[in-house]
Amino acid sequence: MAYHLEGRLLEVCDCRVLCPCWIGEDPDNGTCDSVLAYHFDSGTIDGVDVAGRTLALVSHIPGNVLAGNFRVAVYLDEGASASQEKALLDVYTGKLGGPVADFARLVGKVVSVERAAITFDVQGGRGTLKVGQVSYAELEPYKGPDGSTTVLSNTIFSTVPGAPVFVGKATRYRSKHAELGHDLDMTGHNALQSTFVFDA
Repeated sequence: MAYHLEGRLLEVCDCRVLCPCWIGEDPDNGTCDSVLAYHFDSGTIDGVDVAGRTLALVSHIPGNVLAGNFRVAVYLDEGASASQEKALLDVYTGKLGGPVADFARLVGKVVSVERAAITFDVQGGRGTLKVGQVSYAELEPYKGPDGSTTVLSNTIFSTVPGAPVFVGKATRYRSKHAELGHDLDMTGHNALQSTFVFDA
């Protein structure tokens, strides 16, 4: 087995709730600017333990998500070792196959790979994500009539293939990245959370 990863996703973008990309429709603004982060609660990649690490992607999607050609800036948390960095990049560039490779194929250009201080916090279904000085988001879930979190599953596009996602909104979303065209400061837009298990 090349990798086994278990963890949590936080994601926010400038689409309205709910982001149409997940069902294969064009983004609300014609393009979609997002930040998403994967925190690995446990996992190994070719024998390298990556538990406790976080990888974030700040992205510009130029049109329909299924057409790909994403431009992405990759951020790894400051605590990652050189071997952990290589292992995570091998997974998220699709080199090791598996479910993550399907997502990686949509990336047209990686504009940078950097280390950053990353805050990833989920408490009671609410989340906070901060990627260096680039992106910041506060997320909260939608609830069903029974009080449980609203779930989206079996979508044509997913950043967590095979896993359900919890539908939410960002009470705050800021992102600045000149090369990707991000200059955002907004409230009440799309947000998603998930727990995932990836095997390859």
